[in-house]
Amino acid sequence: EHEDTQHLGIMAARPLVTLHDANGPTANTVPLPAVFTAPIRPDVVQFVHTCMAKNKRQAYAVNVNAGKQHSAESWGTGRAVSRIPRVQGGGTHAAGAGAFGNMCRGGRMFSPNKTFRKWHVKVNVSQRRYATASALAASAVPALVMARGHRIDEVEEVPLVVDDSVEAYTKTSVAIELLQKLGAKQDVDKCSASKKLRAGKGKMRNRRYTMRRGPLIIYKGGGKDAIERAFRNIPGVELCSVDRLNLLQLAPGGHLGRFCVWTQSAFGALDELFGTHEKKSEVKSGFSLPRPMMCNADLGRLINSDEVQSIVRPVRKPVKRSNLKKNPLKNFAAMEKLNPAAATAKRRALKKEALAKKAREETLKAKRAGTYAVPEKVKAEKKAAKKIGKQFFNAAIRGTDVI
Repeated sequence: EHEDTQHLGIMAARPLVTLHDANGPTANTVPLPAVFTAPIRPDVVQFVHTCMAKNKRQAYAVNVNAGKQHSAESWGTGRAVSRIPRVQGGGTHAAGAGAFGNMCRGGRMFSPNKTFRKWHVKVNVSQRRYATASALAASAVPALVMARGHRIDEVEEVPLVVDDSVEAYTKTSVAIELLQKLGAKQDVDKCSASKKLRAGKGKMRNRRYTMRRGPLIIYKGGGKDAIERAFRNIPGVELCSVDRLNLLQLAPGGHLGRFCVWTQSAFGALDELFGTHEKKSEVKSGFSLPRPMMCNADLGRLINSDEVQSIVRPVRKPVKRSNLKKNPLKNFAAMEKLNPAAATAKRRALKKEALAKKAREETLKAKRAGTYAVPEKVKAEKKAAKKIGKQFFNAAIRGTDVI
């Protein structure tokens, strides 16, 4: 298993791809088309997929008269009720009930759906081509294919190319045997086991079941009378002509990394369809293969290379850092630096507080026991304070009418 993992990691790094036949890998190889080196842009693929997926929608709307088939008219103002239209007549529970409004029972919906809504979206041709090239490049990266959920543990190589004899297959049993030999049967079994009943009303609308996507068979020749007839009834397997590559199949849901099985002629036609970095496409007018912004995406390796490190400024060793100012009212060590007597004052205050606490406890204990007597010193202080207060009062009322 470890050897297989190592083998998967170096699949797309080689300029040649092994050719497979009905018995497995052969000694023949085919060159890797340049489109597989295109930049992988999930943002472009997601945007284009979202827009393209809207182009299969059919218009829907509610009946133009829905919710408005009452004989109703507003009562106007002055009757202490809202001005909503009300059902006319009498003798029934509906008489006087609000009508027409979206807040009323049996009323129309808010902003009723119309068939003249803008259902479809135009997508630029250049964007569609860029997204398709990105999706093809992502299909050659084993990590992205596995991350998308495809079971390719037993597949020898990605991209997987088979010889053109497959395009002449007409029997499904032969096609299943081929997938077994290529190691793709595990992905097909995953799709078959994933078939579930759809949640919601789609069950009534000819989309009763949901199922995962499996391998995408891309061919050049054969068509409906041959290869499509052989593979079309296998769960999860889809087919596509290389001349009609579709982003909705190459990146279902806008997720890169579809597992693709190519025939040799389809694989060889990619350089003609998409061109290379040296020449433009022969089929797509004015299309040049997009180039990646960085030839080497390993940024760490670039920064640490001798060429870059030889011209950059060296690291500044002595770094001057500003000290955080400490609040002496909260930090006692900072207070001691400012006031050397702070420790003595703190000890004196703590000692005084302890003595006061002890005296208070003794006083409370004596009062509760009924043995408390006011100290003579306290009596003398109160007497002196009272005498001073009396003298102040006499001085204040002297010469007034206060008796």
